[in-house]
Amino acid sequence: MPNTTRRRLVTMSVAVALGATALTACGSSDDDGDARSGPVSLTYWTWTPGMDKVVDLWNKGPGKEKQITVTVKKQASGDTLVTKILTAHKAGKAPDLVQAEYQALPTLVSNDALADIADQVGDAENSFANGVWQQTTLGTDAVYAVPQDIGPMMFYYRADLFEKYGLKVPTTWDEFAETARALKEKAPGKDLTTFSANDSGLFAGLAQQAGARWWTTEGQKWKVGINDAATKKVADFWGGLVAEGAIDNQPMYTPAWNKALNTGQQIAWVSAVWAPGTLTTAAPDTKGKWAMAPLPQWSASEDVTGSWGGSSTAVTTDSEHQDAAAEFAAWLNTDGDALNALAKESGIYPASTSAQLSGAFSTPPDYFSQQADFYTQAAEIAKTTAPSAWGPNVNVAYTTFKDAFGAAAKNKSDFTAALDTMQEETVADLEKQGFEVAE
Repeated sequence: MPNTTRRRLVTMSVAVALGATALTACGSSDDDGDARSGPVSLTYWTWTPGMDKVVDLWNKGPGKEKQITVTVKKQASGDTLVTKILTAHKAGKAPDLVQAEYQALPTLVSNDALADIADQVGDAENSFANGVWQQTTLGTDAVYAVPQDIGPMMFYYRADLFEKYGLKVPTTWDEFAETARALKEKAPGKDLTTFSANDSGLFAGLAQQAGARWWTTEGQKWKVGINDAATKKVADFWGGLVAEGAIDNQPMYTPAWNKALNTGQQIAWVSAVWAPGTLTTAAPDTKGKWAMAPLPQWSASEDVTGSWGGSSTAVTTDSEHQDAAAEFAAWLNTDGDALNALAKESGIYPASTSAQLSGAFSTPPDYFSQQADFYTQAAEIAKTTAPSAWGPNVNVAYTTFKDAFGAAAKNKSDFTAALDTMQEETVADLEKQGFEVAE
């Protein structure tokens, strides 16, 4: 299929949760599967630790019965893997299965690298929350992957220090700002948290919660709304707190950030469900002193969260055994034994709603052992995840965010100007790639 035709197809199909016209992409597995005879060997590219042990359950169980063997090939994650997949696909040598972050799916689909497996895995839809499942359908009747893990966002705070300084857990962002200022008055050397420009996913999740739709469509054209009203609200909020010195402006995941958390210099963190694992290594001396609560809301009447992270299992159009690959993808992300193994061996938070309160998630993380309802609350929060709207050049937007917002945070300058830079660079890249872009 010509490249321009593929782009038109995906232009119409990626308007996630917007009711865009549903079109079927090029990939199809109609010629596969039931007609096969003899054993099948599949290759799975993934970065998830311990995945080989999980796949062993398949190979020794249902895979053995069905004569379908899966071999894990460990890969780097993020843009590195996307680039490698596209390079392999261009040569017609992509693996049968790939792990793909949700925001990478439009890029892979627009390059005709992922097969539509709706006929094989459509029944799995009931295993996932609507907002999660739609990220793999791109708003169409097609299904390009099976959800694996998700990262609903939450608010983490030092319960002991909140009590010490007489602070209330904020339920709205206005209260969050008031809490940051109150802490500065009572303990000038401490910060509620930091605005970090080294992780684009955090900002994207906050914008998602506010109602942002960074990529949508108008007819056959992409419309980029990175500097829309919802995202400007988020940028102005955080930029204002940084400018007035109410919060820190240093990046996360540095030795200095670890020390700030471990010593109580920073007493809260806007993060996601996977935060306990990070806190275990970043702030080991504060185990048992943190608590988790829902993300603050823009309005007291709202109940919505953003998503920071998460991935899926997709079948490539290069696979000669797409039915078999889809069967494995569904098993991996819906079977109880597989999901328990993923939690134990890989430390993931499953997208499957039934798995979020069973197995490894029936008791709280060790770091939060004092909060018995940690995963019960997390499952309720996960249900409120706002829909996302990704496009074919998320990598460009994310890279520009780090550069533009990194400078703005460091200089305590205008965050809105940084947002406009993201918008301009993302639009310019789409046009450079040959996509039609609406004003």
